[in-house]
Formats: sequence, C-alpha cells, structure tokens
Amino acid sequence: MQRHFTYCPACGSERIAWRVPADDNRERQVCEACGTVHYHNPRNVAGCIAEHDGRILLCRRAIEPRYGYWTLPAGFMENDETLAEAAARETVEEACATTADMALYAVFSLPHISQVYVMFRAAVPDGRAEAGEESLEVGWFAEHEIPWDELAFPVVHESLRCFWADRAGGEYPVRLRDIVRLEGGGHEVRVHATGASA
Repeated sequence: MQRHFTYCPACGSERIAWRVPADDNRERQVCEACGTVHYHNPRNVAGCIAEHDGRILLCRRAIEPRYGYWTLPAGFMENDETLAEAAARETVEEACATTADMALYAVFSLPHISQVYVMFRAAVPDGRAEAGEESLEVGWFAEHEIPWDELAFPVVHESLRCFWADRAGGEYPVRLRDIVRLEGGGHEVRVHATGASA
C-alpha cells in the first residue's frame, strides 16, 4: 500500500485534502496552502529469472514480508537506472550473481498493492552465487526441485510456472498478466494477449 502525505512536501503545510483537481478525473492529494497536486502512482519492481546449467537461482528471504520464503531476485527500481539495470542490480545485491544476456520476459500488474513487476530472463555464465544481505541463502533449482509451497509471492509462482512451460517448448514470448486479489483471499491471474502465446 502506498503512503499518503500528512504534510505537503512542497511547502510543509498540513492542509492536505483529497479532491479532484481541474482537468483530472480522480481524487488526488492537493495542498490547499500552495496548490501542489501530489500524485501517488504504482511502483516498479524489476526481477530476474537467472539460469545456469538448466537451473534457476532462488533466494530465501532474510527480510519481511515473507521472511524465510523463497523468491526470485527482485526489488524496487531506483532513480537513474533502467529496468534491466535494476534487475541486474537486484540479482547482485540478493544473490551476488552477475548476469548476462538480459531479456524482457513478463510484465505483471498487481493493482491491489499498486505495483508493476517487470521480469527478465538472464544467464549467470560462471554459476557463482551466494547470499547477499537480504537473503538467508541462495540455491540453484531444477524444475522438480522448486519449493512451490514455499515461494514468497504469487508473482514468483506465476513467473516460474510460465518459465518452465516456455522452456519445455523452446520459446519465450513476452507475457502480460494481472494478478488480482480475490475477496476472501487468494489471487486470480488474468492473461492479456501480446501478439504471441499468452
């Protein structure tokens, strides 16, 4: 969930109100003192399906949320970097692994948490990896070794499910999907056509 302002970052006033600005169509936080409109937009997460000798690199999380669960190297994009650079950086930070041949693989919208995940495929030519500061441990997993019941997030599960299916078929179409939270718990994956196999 995104944080909303209590004080205006532009002028420091507490006079922040929710209203629809002129020439807009939805409520925004607006400072009634200086008139600044504050936009709260989805955050970009870049991740990497890193492969070496037919195995995928997973990290066991050393941070919340989902401490102790397995995930793909991923994290929030920083200013002044590209999405591919963010995915490569996260792989270094979480698994001390250096990637090559980075290729766009999937884009997931998660509207319930206002995030967009952009997943890449890449190789780790030397196969070297070790736990970074945000990981308890890392490991290389073949398909039958994936700890499916211990994966941290639905987007990780869906990314790996698609990856292994594509790997079996020898083609890696770019995928566009939404992961939507259902009432009462659980998630639903909604597929969008991208001009290739969805």
